[in-house]
Amino acid sequence: MGELVKLGAQRGRSVKKDLKLGVCGEHGGDPESIQLFYEAGLDYVSCSPYRVPIARLAAAQAVIGGAGAETK
Repeated sequence: MGELVKLGAQRGRSVKKDLKLGVCGEHGGDPESIQLFYEAGLDYVSCSPYRVPIARLAAAQAVIGGAGAETK
């Protein structure tokens, strides 16, 4: 699934550079999925209110982890 998300993001942005992409639903609140969506370059996730705290934490961890990976 991850490869399809990445491929879709790449192909969409090859046609429209400022295309905003995101995921809605429970999948958008899953910590492992958030990491994948960050790596795929998606702009946002949306999830149910009870999943927001863990989604915010996972998003922050993805950004911090991603920043460390870029400097290596």
